[in-house]
Amino acid sequence: MRRRAGMVSGSLRQPVVDVVLFGGVGEFGMNMSAVGCDDTRLLVDAGVTFPDSDAFGVDVVIPDPAALRADDRRLAAAVLTHGHEDHIGALPYVWDEIEGPVYGSPLTLALVEAKLRAHGIDTAGRLVAVGPGATAAVGSLRVEFIRVTHSIPDSLALAIRTPVGTLVHTGDFKLDASPPDGEPTDRHRLAELGRDGVLALFSDSTNAERAGRTGSETDVVPALEEIAAGTRGRLVVTTFSSSLHRIQLLVDLAARAGRRVTLLGRGVTDNVAIAQGLGRVRIPDGLRRPEADLRRADPASVLCIVTGSQGEPRSALARIAAGEHRHVDLGPDDVVVFSARAIPGNRRAIGRVMNRIARRGAEVIDPDARPVHVSGHASADELTSMLTLVKPRFFVPIHGEYRYLVRHAALAERVSGGITTVLLGENGHRVCFDAAGGWTDERADAGRIHLDGTRAAVSDTVLGERRRFAGDGIVVPAVTVDRRTGRPEGAPEVTTSGFVIDERTRPILDEVPALVAAVIASASAAERDDRGLIRERVRIELQRQFRRRAGRRPMVLPVIMER
Repeated sequence: MRRRAGMVSGSLRQPVVDVVLFGGVGEFGMNMSAVGCDDTRLLVDAGVTFPDSDAFGVDVVIPDPAALRADDRRLAAAVLTHGHEDHIGALPYVWDEIEGPVYGSPLTLALVEAKLRAHGIDTAGRLVAVGPGATAAVGSLRVEFIRVTHSIPDSLALAIRTPVGTLVHTGDFKLDASPPDGEPTDRHRLAELGRDGVLALFSDSTNAERAGRTGSETDVVPALEEIAAGTRGRLVVTTFSSSLHRIQLLVDLAARAGRRVTLLGRGVTDNVAIAQGLGRVRIPDGLRRPEADLRRADPASVLCIVTGSQGEPRSALARIAAGEHRHVDLGPDDVVVFSARAIPGNRRAIGRVMNRIARRGAEVIDPDARPVHVSGHASADELTSMLTLVKPRFFVPIHGEYRYLVRHAALAERVSGGITTVLLGENGHRVCFDAAGGWTDERADAGRIHLDGTRAAVSDTVLGERRRFAGDGIVVPAVTVDRRTGRPEGAPEVTTSGFVIDERTRPILDEVPALVAAVIASASAAERDDRGLIRERVRIELQRQFRRRAGRRPMVLPVIMER
């Protein structure tokens, strides 16, 4: 069997080239890997991902920069495939680990520079713009940049030449024959690489489970035009702020429909300003309306492009839905279009925003109701075409949840007739190559860091405590003890928060004062002098009682005061 070939742990076989998969393999987002050869490593992308629903208070998750320091080889440079957050969002946090330049397309680097500037980072001329056909030397590696189509302009695939063969990394892509910018994926160059011989293909698996082909970006135009024509009031469209192709289509639609465009939300406003400066978004003079003019405008002349397609609670759309936006107050004649896919884990938040919009009387339209969104990722037939063009000796599926990687692996085996060997890895694995072949080597977990809105790290311990708060609540027994003897003075008091009190838990709560007193009484005089020890004994005993007698695991926080 050739699939998952060569999984080795602690192998004595030394690779000439290795690729460490730090993120994006077995999950959506946080895409990051590093190609190593000799004493040099090359970072490929550095993205963020959204937290799980039980990561309370966490806004974003990034790869742990410490993982990049676990290798003695220098991180000589980085290459960025495109400007989406799941590929560039973590760059400010790993910037200090990179010794040399960061390569990317002009739009990608413009987005990156704004992000780095917001973190107070001086790029000092280290951002190097490249385009399709350009090359860059990084140690013994030579990188060629290849044009691909995605939902954001200036997206690139990579051909990385190494001493043992060429690695092709597709980045995010689809094979749209008629993209809005007229710049389709360069199949000709990919086919040339395939004829010359490709050692390994690392390819986007996001839509591996979708049969057929992904539609063209322009496929959304008929539905959006029909919606605009039938809307008597305001037309509000939410999409990803980095979906610049979609934003350009909406601008063009507004011009045809006799509406003026207003951008709402910092993300879309900033990204469009950057893209306009590079000629990647074009808004004719007079078509854009300032948001302060919205209340005075005829609703039938309004088209708002807003942030908040994923139900983000502080987004422009969330404020509109709650009736808290200064300039937009939805009414019965208005229509709100969700022109974006729902990221796994965000459906509940999106549903809440949709319900609030409906309560205000506006109509909600999403991709389940009308064809108002098309993916930026290749579906199964396009993935087959990529494999056929490149003809890799080895295949590594990346970018997607594990079941998508497995589906993509099966597709590769079927397309190649078993000639291509699949190396199926996950985050933290190392894909290795030498003159004889390739294999996947197990290694320690790559790690990740949870960040809140202030960019402060939220530790696993804190997350665990928050989950326990959310699960079974808090029980706080408070007792006053004599400073000299450590013995209780009076009965302990018990308060709870978020704790369910029922026929199983009430008897235990009633017994808590006696249990606390018994724990303290059973301690020696020396032990009672150690308040930390007594608190821990009380905590353990009460948690044991709740778990054994009621099946509950509340957070117990004993408070011992001295008098």
